Amino acid sequence: MARGLKGGLTDYGDAGFAAYLRRSFASSMGYSRAMLEKPVIGIAYTPSGFNNCHRHFPELLEAVKRGVLAAGGLPLEFPTISLGESFTSPTTLKFRNLMAMDTEEMIRAQPMDAVVLMGGCDKTVPAQLMGAISADKPAVMLLAGPMLGGSLDGERLGACTDCRRFWARFRAGDIDQPTIDRVEGQLAVTAGTCAVMGTASTMACLTEAMGLCLPGTAAIPAVHADRLRAGEATGELAVRIAGRDDRRPSAFLTAKSLENALTVLLALGGSTNAVLHLTAIAGRMGFDLDLHRLNELSERTPVLVNLKPTGTHYMEDFHRAGGLGGVLRELEDLLHRDAAGVTGETLGERLAAERGAWVDRGVIAARTTPIDPVGGLVAVFGSLAPNGAIVKRSAAEARLLEHTGRAVVFTSLADMAERIDDPALEVTADDVLVLQNAGPTSAAAMPEAGYLPIPKQLGSKGVKDMLRISDARMSGTAYGAIVLHVAPDAASGGPLALVRTGDRIHLSVKERRLDLLVDEAALAGRRQELEPAATAPERGYARLYAEHILQADRGCDFDFLQPTARTPLAGD
Repeated sequence: MARGLKGGLTDYGDAGFAAYLRRSFASSMGYSRAMLEKPVIGIAYTPSGFNNCHRHFPELLEAVKRGVLAAGGLPLEFPTISLGESFTSPTTLKFRNLMAMDTEEMIRAQPMDAVVLMGGCDKTVPAQLMGAISADKPAVMLLAGPMLGGSLDGERLGACTDCRRFWARFRAGDIDQPTIDRVEGQLAVTAGTCAVMGTASTMACLTEAMGLCLPGTAAIPAVHADRLRAGEATGELAVRIAGRDDRRPSAFLTAKSLENALTVLLALGGSTNAVLHLTAIAGRMGFDLDLHRLNELSERTPVLVNLKPTGTHYMEDFHRAGGLGGVLRELEDLLHRDAAGVTGETLGERLAAERGAWVDRGVIAARTTPIDPVGGLVAVFGSLAPNGAIVKRSAAEARLLEHTGRAVVFTSLADMAERIDDPALEVTADDVLVLQNAGPTSAAAMPEAGYLPIPKQLGSKGVKDMLRISDARMSGTAYGAIVLHVAPDAASGGPLALVRTGDRIHLSVKERRLDLLVDEAALAGRRQELEPAATAPERGYARLYAEHILQADRGCDFDFLQPTARTPLAGD
């Protein structure tokens, strides 16, 4: 039941006085008594001068409010932390859990009958979903939407796969400084999230797949009029679900919802970051997302979407091609159609209503002619990654997915920055670049540094890809034969910390193996030489992070934010 401003009264020891005082102060904002009796819809509002992706949120907020008012509710926006991907040091992942805590506590502490979550940039969406799931009030997501592409000399450009492609060419000497300066001005030309199937767009699609936003809204461009109409409709929906126990996340999100999201992730060839975020979201729901289950689903799920970084198109093309609905209909027999969403509609009901809708097969392939017959992501395990690591096989040169090579080790981000382009670096294209101490428990806090640059001496000779391994992440817009999220990480004393230059490393995606080919006696000696873990910072959030961060296979959430009892994500 919706309680409006009567809910969650401030504790003065006198409930009547608390209600009287609240109405008095609310009246100071110009609301009529009749308006103050309506259901309250909170709007978690995340614009920031440090977040370009959310630049259009003031206008989008007005659309949400319009929908809430039209449906008979009282919209009240409130600020939370906003995380701009390229403006945050050392990395936004370090602050995702802080934003999730902020979101959860503000939903819980303030009187609202439902909440609209406005987010888009990479870590904002998972943070808001994690917080809303834990707060467990009726909630619906309104996504920022992707930006439109730019152009340069007749070539389409879009953040941020093209950012990396042109930067690699610049490092290799293929283009000069004036050209890279021109590219810089055309990569991000509108409000919204990256124009490709990076982390932001992947998480938007997974949000829709789990039924946590309105159907058909994940891929609408940020600057399209339909994005404003989606905002209005989201506000209307928030009023319909206000105060309803059957619209709390705990009432409809299940293991089936998570498996649908995983299947969609694989079919999209989506971001590796999404595995971390889905694992954290699953933990908040009380489930353990086992990477072995990811592999099972990957073997039966084809890649269907021809988008950068694994294809040629952009998110605006995906929207025009049929959006996520076109993908879901192709995957229908692989999905749990009885999974329900925040609207109350099951996935099966949605798909039945959309059957026969047009799809552009140049962007969204049919199951009979997939981009790739198996999923875009796979987990590997072995002596180098006992708890798993992630490979985006759809973005790699196939020859490197079965590879044995000599390790060239960088012990930190600083070490890599200092030596990667040193002409004296002994490295060949067949070697394996290894980055240590960039995982969740390191001072670096697991940045998107797993996309190790090709050494300049090799790039200048035309080398485009090498096998690269780290406990870091990479942007969802990146590509290459890259092994990420090695768990446990090096800073916690995991096997990755024991690798030395000259060691042999074997990767077999076919066998799901990642092994360090060094005998145990030698490794035992190296363990004795490891330096003790760094002491935690003295104060503040940095100390909280250092003392409670979980490993990548647990989603890098904080240990005290996940339920102690969790259920394994069951197979078929």
